[in-house]
Amino acid sequence: MKTILLFVLTFISGLSSAQNIVEPEKIENSVQKNYLHKIVFLDKAVPLENLKESDFSKTMTFQEDKNFDIRIFLDNSLVNYLHQLDSSLTADELLRKGNYQFNFIVDGKLIYTENLNTGAGTADSKKVKTSLRIPFLSTANEDSWGRYLWMRFYLANGGIDALEAGNHVLKIEIKPYLKTSALKVGDVIATGEIQLIVPQKNISEDRIAIQKIMPDSGWKVSEEKFNQKKIKDLNRKIAENRFREITGVVVIKKEKLLLEEYFNGYQRDSLNDTRSVGKSFSSALMGIAIKEGYLKNENLRLKELYDTKKFKNYSSQKDSVTIKSLLTMSSGFAGNDQDEESPGNEENMYPTDNWVTFVLNLPMSENKIGKTWSYFTAGVVLTGDILDKAVPKGLENYAQKKLFHPLGITNYQWQFTPQQKPSLAGGLKMSALDFAKFGQLYQNKGIWNGRQVLDKNWIKKSFTNYFTGNKDFEGYGYLFWRKVYKIGNKSFESYQSSGNGGNKIIIFTGIPVVMVITAKAYNKPYAHLQVDKMVQEFLLPAVL
Repeated sequence: MKTILLFVLTFISGLSSAQNIVEPEKIENSVQKNYLHKIVFLDKAVPLENLKESDFSKTMTFQEDKNFDIRIFLDNSLVNYLHQLDSSLTADELLRKGNYQFNFIVDGKLIYTENLNTGAGTADSKKVKTSLRIPFLSTANEDSWGRYLWMRFYLANGGIDALEAGNHVLKIEIKPYLKTSALKVGDVIATGEIQLIVPQKNISEDRIAIQKIMPDSGWKVSEEKFNQKKIKDLNRKIAENRFREITGVVVIKKEKLLLEEYFNGYQRDSLNDTRSVGKSFSSALMGIAIKEGYLKNENLRLKELYDTKKFKNYSSQKDSVTIKSLLTMSSGFAGNDQDEESPGNEENMYPTDNWVTFVLNLPMSENKIGKTWSYFTAGVVLTGDILDKAVPKGLENYAQKKLFHPLGITNYQWQFTPQQKPSLAGGLKMSALDFAKFGQLYQNKGIWNGRQVLDKNWIKKSFTNYFTGNKDFEGYGYLFWRKVYKIGNKSFESYQSSGNGGNKIIIFTGIPVVMVITAKAYNKPYAHLQVDKMVQEFLLPAVL
């Protein structure tokens, strides 16, 4: 009998170790025991040891300036749920490849699914924690991954439209996911729902009305008709804060000003900090300098422009970096702004006392020059230095004389490098109407007021997608993004200058339309997604 009992205990112990790669924390809290595999909702932050069932909210009036928390009760830690998906990986490997999947369901309809970034949450907590508090909205402005998860659901992926004024049921499901050669998603490990009462917002008619184009814009005013209801609907969403921190919308059609509207205290003469929109001006100035013979062509290599052996991490590959590869963000430098660990991440550049030296000191990556795209702000700073050294009287004077003056742009502000040179990384400020002139110059094949300011062949090169092999990437030209908008079964290709906050100069290639949208939703996960929605669902349908 003792032998049988020992065998059973050994079997159970072996089964437990097969399920758990790490011993999770003990579940001792009585509330957690009663609510395993449940998600509960709260209107205040309550530590687990003080939590009572009476703290849970089954119905809540949803207000964005109030606390909105969830508490998740699990019977195991994340790493052990992932271990059940693939028992061959170590704990650290599992956490590098997996996390929680969140599903947001409103009134029975799945609105948004997110496989949470593997960097969300600490490794230690994901190895042992079985109870998670996640603040979605916090009056204390807590900086948590939950806050950004909620933003992506609510503001970028349809949540705010699903939760329109009225009564709704919000349900959340959580599953473990693992991304190895393929995506593996486990069963639901926690679920919960809440009745949300969303109040009606009272917006005055004058905030919805289409704004009249005032005289002295510098543009001929279009007399073409457009769908006014679409624009009023757009204005309502901006007024209701459904599209956030939008400061201006300008639409040019057939070289005439069709729509000009400003929001959130901005006016026609406001200078907009459009961040990386300024990168595209480097592309234009490079094209002008090459056309005038100050630089031979965009295939010039760094070794023809700098004594590369004087800088750190010298290699023959660095010698072979071309101006074109800098313009297409495929230079092969170890620089990627979308990777916090990248040596050339722009946040590593700004504290240094010489940004150009920072770039030229960087090591090279394994990527082949001209083949692999990665967003690399520091490389655009280098194009600015190349221009500044090549053109007479320096870049600032050259830009004013060859680009801004011909376009009639007189009120603008550069951001400067530590050497007090114009920074082509971004930060160029000007009015929305002046940004529209830059876009229209490209729409006009480089001609402005009968003068060829920019070579049309350079524009053709700039508006070429050099990365056609990536299905998940719409494309990139010479410091212009390619973006295709779809309405029904029709597609509308554009090339655009794009900057942090949701700032855009959009030049359509198949229709005579230029749009400028200025915004200040800096570093917000919804910034660009909401602007794309504005264009696709409101502006394009209104003006076509």
